[in-house]
Amino acid sequence: MAGTVIGEGLSFEGELTCDDEVVVHGTLRGTLSTEGEVSVGAHGVVEANIDAASVSVAGQVTGNVNAQQRVDLQAGGRLIGDVKSTRLTIADGASFKGNVDMGV
Repeated sequence: MAGTVIGEGLSFEGELTCDDEVVVHGTLRGTLSTEGEVSVGAHGVVEANIDAASVSVAGQVTGNVNAQQRVDLQAGGRLIGDVKSTRLTIADGASFKGNVDMGV
């Protein structure tokens, strides 16, 4: 069960900080920081720097991503920004533009 959900048609602008999972099906602009996972749905748009345990992108993310565990860019997902994580997967059909730092 998701901790925080930004549903389709909803827009959030500002600093979002929480300890649980965040699911974005709408639009988020600003900064996003969580101890949990971040999932960006196929229709989700994030224009923010993300700091999370792990990040899964099926929609669009513009901003730097810092994930302690992993970043998964799914088919149809688009990420523009730098990624810092120990694991990065990019599925066929996904697009990525940025730099990757896989250092510990």
